[in-house]
Amino acid sequence: MDSGIKKYDIIVIGAGHAGCEAALAGARMGCSVLLVAIDLDKVAAMPCSPSIGGTAKGQLVKEIDALGGEMAKTADKTAIQYRTLNTRKGPAVHSSRTQNDKIRYHMAIKSVLEDQVNLELKQIMIEKLIIEKNRIAGVEDHTGFGYSAKTVIMATGTFLNGLVHIGFHSFEAGRAGEFASRGLPKQLKALGFETGRMKTGTPPRIKRSSIDFTKFTKQNTDLHPTPFSYFTQKIALPQKPSYFTYTNPNSHKIIQANLKRSALYGGLLKGVSARYCPSLEDKIVRFPDKDRHQIMLEPEGIDTEEIYASGLGNSFPIEIQISLIQSIEGLGKAEIMRPAYAIEYDYVNPVQLKPTLETKSISGLFMAGQINGTSGYEEAAAQGLWAGINAACAVQKRPPFILDRSQAYMGVMIDDLVTRGTREPYRMFTSRVEYRLMLREDNADLRLMETGHELGLIDGDVVKDVQERKKQVAEEIKRIKKTVVKPSEKVNNYLIDQGVRPLKNGIYLDQLLKRTGLDFRTIETIAKPPNNLNHKVTQQVEIEIKYEGYIQRQLKEIRKFKNLEKKKIPIGLDFLKIHGLSNELKEKLSDVGPTSLGQTTRIDGITPAAISAILIALKYAGNPSNVKN
Repeated sequence: MDSGIKKYDIIVIGAGHAGCEAALAGARMGCSVLLVAIDLDKVAAMPCSPSIGGTAKGQLVKEIDALGGEMAKTADKTAIQYRTLNTRKGPAVHSSRTQNDKIRYHMAIKSVLEDQVNLELKQIMIEKLIIEKNRIAGVEDHTGFGYSAKTVIMATGTFLNGLVHIGFHSFEAGRAGEFASRGLPKQLKALGFETGRMKTGTPPRIKRSSIDFTKFTKQNTDLHPTPFSYFTQKIALPQKPSYFTYTNPNSHKIIQANLKRSALYGGLLKGVSARYCPSLEDKIVRFPDKDRHQIMLEPEGIDTEEIYASGLGNSFPIEIQISLIQSIEGLGKAEIMRPAYAIEYDYVNPVQLKPTLETKSISGLFMAGQINGTSGYEEAAAQGLWAGINAACAVQKRPPFILDRSQAYMGVMIDDLVTRGTREPYRMFTSRVEYRLMLREDNADLRLMETGHELGLIDGDVVKDVQERKKQVAEEIKRIKKTVVKPSEKVNNYLIDQGVRPLKNGIYLDQLLKRTGLDFRTIETIAKPPNNLNHKVTQQVEIEIKYEGYIQRQLKEIRKFKNLEKKKIPIGLDFLKIHGLSNELKEKLSDVGPTSLGQTTRIDGITPAAISAILIALKYAGNPSNVKN
């Protein structure tokens, strides 16, 4: 190996959403970082939907932003539509989503990377990891040139043995039009990593001028869009509508008649696909009782004719794709600019990772994004930030960065991956989050910005603002709880106007606010705060008062959870020797290597009897101070 003179603290392989966040986090924490990509024109590419956020994903993006990541800021710079989802439900599941100009998104991230101190961006194809005595030492490119590093983060996306399918035509690619990686997946298997195959796909892009939009229902941006990032002052780009319609019986007949010509049902695809995001032919087979499925037409940008046809993802030959698309009203003359395709690729079972996303077998080697079996830009970016921070912490000999399930959505995701692993593409859902009322979008800054500041990723003035808002929220809640409202003509007329029964006796203000149909405007009308409070403060006050009972219940559950997490598993505990455990559980426990009793309870198949057996083993495990941190 020919080696360069310079040695980096961190090398990041792959410049997708995971790689970009990892590289920026490491560089901003003061490490020297090399970020490499097969093609610099595809940095932070959006090969599937040109959108950021969505249900549960929006929470991840807000957390990335609160910790000092870049995704939310770039989403705002390039957003051409804003929508807040689930607004008819409680605040625990409110989720932001933007439709984005994909070219502007790529250019905006690339510009940030190029301007970042401590970070170098290079177009290189990495073919080999350099390992010395079970520790990473660097990487080698396809020409044999080496790059030395203290840590390496693999953020390789769908590029490991990537194989694209359009009907029965298959070709090697990390994405359509890009090289796949062959050397790295071969080496990972040789190193003993357990790998598998997963499948995803993308729908066709249709020429805007060939669509009759009068046959579709328009969906406009929110009337009062809220920026994704806490740092965004104004929305930059003009807002564009999306359009939706549905498939029809004729569409379904075309699919049913040609199922064997799809890569999925023709037997070509070996990778496991996501149950929650099936391709169109899969929907027709799995849900035969449904006579229609929704299609969304979403703009890919301001200056392009390409329209993203969400809901039309498939793996048919192009001639079938044309017939299928043109069977839908409004798309009778549609022209496909890019066909739909399926792609399968290698991933590494994430139970082989520590909670820091460092591999257990190779010291200094981290993995983030789709290589860990996840799906989605947001999941990838959150892992990238997590891995980048932990790589920097390892280099700087700082304590590892770990958030638990009670602190963040990303904490839930990482714990799910390293504790349970995954056999299908993992996607974040609000239903995965036990304490989602405490982990809302609207309080991500209050939860995480101080941590971001401690890491060196958030400015001190920003933290002062967060601390001041926390103080104002606490003071206003205290005032409201002490204030008694007595019946009066003014008060009762206001309540009647709001459709709420009038007062007969005095009532504490917080009890009044809990009534259905009333919000913080009631406080401002009946008992105005002594100081002007901004919307961020009043929003928190209203939520904490209205949902006080539920919040107290979740806080009680979190205390129980924390107590289990405090019970650490001693280093070197041999699960194979614990009496009372089945051989299957012994093997699972040995593979996962849980760091606490709490994590142990979340391993699939663990029973109360198994926990009792482990508790007995812990009692006799030797020196109690010899535990994992």
